[in-house]
Amino acid sequence: MKIYILTDMEGISGIWRPEQVQKGCPEYEKARILLCEEVNSAVAGVFDGGATEVVVLDGHGSGDNFILEMLDERAVYETVKSPLEVMPSLDETFSGLIQIGCHAMAGTLNAFLDHTQSSSWFNLYINGRRFGEIGQAGAYAGAFGVPVIMVTGDTAACKEARDFFGDVEFVAVKEGLGRNRAKCIAPKRAHKMIHDASMRAVQRARIGTFKPFILEAPIEMKLELCRSDYADEYATRPGVERLDACTVRRIVKSAKEIYYW
Repeated sequence: MKIYILTDMEGISGIWRPEQVQKGCPEYEKARILLCEEVNSAVAGVFDGGATEVVVLDGHGSGDNFILEMLDERAVYETVKSPLEVMPSLDETFSGLIQIGCHAMAGTLNAFLDHTQSSSWFNLYINGRRFGEIGQAGAYAGAFGVPVIMVTGDTAACKEARDFFGDVEFVAVKEGLGRNRAKCIAPKRAHKMIHDASMRAVQRARIGTFKPFILEAPIEMKLELCRSDYADEYATRPGVERLDACTVRRIVKSAKEIYYW
């Protein structure tokens, strides 16, 4: 039984200030440790739940956030080679997707470091529904027939995930106090919660509890950008249509294409 784990940093317990997730800042190195500890908790829980193979993607920024020497040696770890790669090893042989350290979509109230992909993006609509990164990852996995089985992050991220995926496993490790502050549970407590939820998620996946999140094709994507000059650039790309000063549109045939602007 194969499980894919996608990671981010904004939704990790103990990360409660913006500078902690920025490479080059003094507190970033401590944040890397916190990230690896939560990854290890998830990996241990997944194996305890009965998984036979685990692949983990370093999904924050351009990758290179993991401290490989810290990580559970039973899993395989990967990063993307270019922005055109999404989850390189994910395919139809996986039984579930776990998202660790998630943040809510741009414009969410009381969500720590809420955003959708880029600070230049304001809203992303897919088939008329607002999407953030959590929903996009679930839709991409769904195109391979792989269901989301667990999400961790702040309370806003977990609520967003529930709206998309229903009764999957959730672990809220902190609560946003506006965009730039959060109150966290103790990391050790978060590790136990993540381990136990990961184990339950795999056990539930083994009996077919979860269903893939499927987008109906053709898929209409509308992107509202923060400034018209951002839209100027997007409008030059193949297959992209300009709708107004700040909005562009693209139609794709599969959720495997939703990341490609």
